[in-house]
Amino acid sequence: MTVLEPVTHVGRRWIAPFTVAWLGVWLAQLTVIQLLLPAQVADAGAPQDFLGTIVRFGWVSAVAGLAALVAFPLVGALSDRTASRFGRRRPWIAGGTLLFAAGLVLLGAQEEVAGLAVCWAIALAGFAVVASALTALIADQVPVDQRGVVSSFVSVPQAIGTIAGLALVETLALPVLGSYAAVALVLVVLVVPLLVALPDPPAAVPRTPLRLGRVLSSMWIDPRTHPDFAWTLAGRLLVNLGNAIGTTLLLYFLSVGLRDPDAEADLIPLVLVYLVALLVATLAAGRASDRLGRRRVFVGVAAALQAVAALLLAIAPAYGTALVAGAFLGAGYGVFLSVDQALATQVLPDPADRGKDLGIMNVALAVPQAFGPLCGAALIAVSGGFPALFVGAAVLSALGAASVARVRGVA
Repeated sequence: MTVLEPVTHVGRRWIAPFTVAWLGVWLAQLTVIQLLLPAQVADAGAPQDFLGTIVRFGWVSAVAGLAALVAFPLVGALSDRTASRFGRRRPWIAGGTLLFAAGLVLLGAQEEVAGLAVCWAIALAGFAVVASALTALIADQVPVDQRGVVSSFVSVPQAIGTIAGLALVETLALPVLGSYAAVALVLVVLVVPLLVALPDPPAAVPRTPLRLGRVLSSMWIDPRTHPDFAWTLAGRLLVNLGNAIGTTLLLYFLSVGLRDPDAEADLIPLVLVYLVALLVATLAAGRASDRLGRRRVFVGVAAALQAVAALLLAIAPAYGTALVAGAFLGAGYGVFLSVDQALATQVLPDPADRGKDLGIMNVALAVPQAFGPLCGAALIAVSGGFPALFVGAAVLSALGAASVARVRGVA
């Protein structure tokens, strides 16, 4: 069966609810990662055992990462074949949002590390379901020459959602469960407009029996046959892991590495600088990439900016340096997010399996965020401090750029 690439540009009525939905998704995920979950993990252990706290946070994130590792490609494969009257991607967006929200509420009621790990795994599985379906919409409905711009509207909500979520939690000053419930409610409210407005025809695929073995075997994409897919996946994994190592432990860096008594309050300006830079760079890079018809050079610039930011923190760890580094890191990651997402949609092996193949790609988006804290904890434990953490982030970013440079089928 031949699957044609979309040729009609999407307009504001498509982009607006798509952007708002991503705002809810990112607000829910990143508010938890940056503030709520680290604070819960710290409360679950000895107050002065900072290294033990980082390791526990790493393990909680890693357990949840396994859930995302399974959910992303599996849901992509299933949504490719969904032929319900509600559409191909819509049922998965709705179901994933509800699972995500339920997991967040359950997470807010936990006090032990084991409970935190299980409930965060449930929530992150829901995130993977909804993010997988949302990402597939780009390949389904957006033409290649508009994907840089539209991909930037995946990244812009990440910037706005993170600071909005932190501000929401700090302003309401609710108990832990109340904070999680508020975040879950915002998630659901912001995804609903997309479910109402989304044009989403059912999959035009034969309804052959769905066998687990067939689905699992389709997850393997031979790198020798599809080298561009493999190099893009490797680059995305490395750059995202470098970013995750450099950002998910920021609260601990401030409170322990800099001995900041107001670490939670000082985290907000730092995140704001990071996200403003990310916002500006994302919009500029997405448009420039579409206009020039080039992707790889932007990914190289992104990785270089992230590496500079990480090295600044390694050489001169101070709050002022962190603000400067935050701007570089945000700009680099903003360029990467907008352009790499467009690049990923152009190296897919089979248009009929867009959801599944992008699900595999998205493993390299979410899983590094889950395993980043554990990798960071290992670097801190081995070296006895935070400089090795940031040097590691710089090295990973450089390796990611080198991987993307090996892509040959996209300029």
